[in-house]
Amino acid sequence: MKGRIQRNKVKTDINIAPFTDVILVLLIIFMISTPALMQPGITVNLPKTKITDATDTSNLEVLISREQHIYIDDKQTELENVESVVKEWLLSNPNQSVVIKGDEEIPYNLVIQFMDRAKRAGATKFALAVDNANTEKK
Repeated sequence: MKGRIQRNKVKTDINIAPFTDVILVLLIIFMISTPALMQPGITVNLPKTKITDATDTSNLEVLISREQHIYIDDKQTELENVESVVKEWLLSNPNQSVVIKGDEEIPYNLVIQFMDRAKRAGATKFALAVDNANTEKK
């Protein structure tokens, strides 16, 4: 009788082996796919886009020309003077954005140097302006 009771006994524990297998497979998939997402292999021309936001005229507009000249509100400024000019503008326009309109051929480092000096002056919001790709010259 002892053997008979053990055969009819209901098993109440949960088998988690299939669940563990699924979790491990998902983990492996994520480990393989994450590096591919972090390192895009496509070259993108950043200055152009098909979708543009409306521009706010109260923002500080900065133009960096192909010749690497910096114009803040249509006045040419040297990189060394950026901090004082931005600080003066922020006194009358707090919490406004600095919109950078850089030529697509300027060195990226020049934009970073400008942003660094503007941050030291107190600017906290930056935007990079782009051209609408639908209105390109043919």
